[in-house]
Amino acid sequence: MKKLIRSEEEVLKMMSGMLIELPSPSGLSYFWNFGSLLGVYLIVQIFTGLFLAIHFSGDVMLSFSSVVHIMRDVNWGWMIRVIHSNGASMFFMFLYFHVGRGLYYGSFSKEKVWMSGVTILLLSMATAFLGYVLPWGQMSFWAATVITNLLSVIPYVGGLLVEWVWGGFAVSNPTLTRFFAFHFLFPFVILGLVMIHLMYLHVEGSGNPLGLSSDLDSVEFHSYYSSKDMVGVVVAFMLLVELSLLWPYMFMDSENFIPSNSLVTPTHIQPEWYFLFAYFILRSITSKIGGVVALAVSVMVLYVFPYIFNQGLMVMGFYLLSRVVFWMIVVNWILLTWIGACVVESPFMEMGGVFSFMYFFLFFLKWVVESVQDLVMK
Repeated sequence: MKKLIRSEEEVLKMMSGMLIELPSPSGLSYFWNFGSLLGVYLIVQIFTGLFLAIHFSGDVMLSFSSVVHIMRDVNWGWMIRVIHSNGASMFFMFLYFHVGRGLYYGSFSKEKVWMSGVTILLLSMATAFLGYVLPWGQMSFWAATVITNLLSVIPYVGGLLVEWVWGGFAVSNPTLTRFFAFHFLFPFVILGLVMIHLMYLHVEGSGNPLGLSSDLDSVEFHSYYSSKDMVGVVVAFMLLVELSLLWPYMFMDSENFIPSNSLVTPTHIQPEWYFLFAYFILRSITSKIGGVVALAVSVMVLYVFPYIFNQGLMVMGFYLLSRVVFWMIVVNWILLTWIGACVVESPFMEMGGVFSFMYFFLFFLKWVVESVQDLVMK
């Protein structure tokens, strides 16, 4: 009769054995490294954030000064802060690469894996926005004012919801306190979602460039891909350290080095670079309700991919056309990000309006291409 209760050592050995012997497609390239890199960067963000939280003060009168104190007086505080700040930018860069690779190779066919991944993306964006507010500089204060005001478009309860988020009638001390609390909490929620994401990945299997089932052509995860992941981690850390030491403030806005002042509005309010595409879509639509809806749809559209896009084999002509549309989406996204950082004047506003329309039109065009292919194949 077999033992039903296993010791902790036996359980850990069994789990490690499952990871080492995990069947993985043999054709995975370095594009499949981004998932492991994101996991490592998430741990780095949690640990650096923990040390920053020890010295940070979530009070409007002390927040900016506490950040200056971390940079000037705390041992290695400047290093921890620039790694945390630039680590967020690197995290989102790899996150967008990860999502882009999934779109290109049709990873959305793994429905549960894709849905959990998109949820991680949305929660990461919320966490990054909350963290951007914490230094309480000029850009932090006005970004919080602009973004939280978007909730007012919700019928009937919008005004009350904005006041509830603010904790009063304006962005003030209660706002900063609760933003700090949620910014500290959300990474652990993301970590839990990552565990769920990995569980679904191990159940449904990983995609691959050839689109073949891992049952047909697979190798053990170790040492084929564990060594490849280690190479990616080393290179990614070298990039992060180089960025933090040579260009520590490259992704920071100069306005955020000025203490917040509710009586002085910055000339050009903008979020971090990884929000610029969605922010400009919001800004390019004159209707406030329409802009908020377009902002939400620009990211939430990822949720419908498993249901509206083809997940099977494609005819060569349609396959090439679909890939062309994908790269047009990528180029359009880059242009939206660039224009989002430009001042609100001609010709950027007109160009942004065109690119905002193209952003949604190209997703529609991709759906049309694959729908026509389905009809042809039938």
